[in-house]
Amino acid sequence: MKANILYVEDDESLGFVTRDNLELNGFAITHCTDGLQAVAAAKDHQYDLCLLDVMLPEMDGFSVAREIRKRDTHIPILFLTAKSLKEDRIHGLRLGADDYITKPFSIEELVLKIEVFLRRSQTNRRVAAPILEVGSFELDFNNLTLSNQENSRKLTQRETDLLKLLIEHKNQVLQRGIILEKLWGENDYFLGRSLDVFISRLRKYLKTDPAIRIENIHGVGFRLVG
Repeated sequence: MKANILYVEDDESLGFVTRDNLELNGFAITHCTDGLQAVAAAKDHQYDLCLLDVMLPEMDGFSVAREIRKRDTHIPILFLTAKSLKEDRIHGLRLGADDYITKPFSIEELVLKIEVFLRRSQTNRRVAAPILEVGSFELDFNNLTLSNQENSRKLTQRETDLLKLLIEHKNQVLQRGIILEKLWGENDYFLGRSLDVFISRLRKYLKTDPAIRIENIHGVGFRLVG
């Protein structure tokens, strides 16, 4: 079956070319030209992946991602942006985006990224995993929830994947490169900064239990201690 992709791009020429090429590669594309259209489409239809331009009329891509994440914590969200500033990347990742693709991009690169995230998303939804314990918390991998006696928090897929990896290697040092290869499929500088964002988020979620912590092993990686 064709994967259904929500594609949001206000540049008509780029939008037409990209949509046409993605359809030629076997994807079913819903193309919106502004943020409000995109949010409405996300409410009415189920998509497998979202491609969001950052600079959009009516509502920017960050706001669109925020609205989509309220309804679906599983769906991969990729930002297409002419901006390469670290602050923009970090802002998007904090909203739950999975990756960035900087314009101009090749269709081959875009298709490869889409296939990687679709495959990972489908695998994560399909494969059952036990509930993992860390300190006073339980991580429900299938339902993307982290809970203890006080509360339950919904995580994004990337947050869940990272915490699961740390739990599975508790009290062991995990090298940054290994984490990036396993979760992002490659190891580069900007992805390393993205990893730092996700580590900061997990520390915030776990801080109510002083018995567990995520240590930064300078120049090497991270270790979940507890």
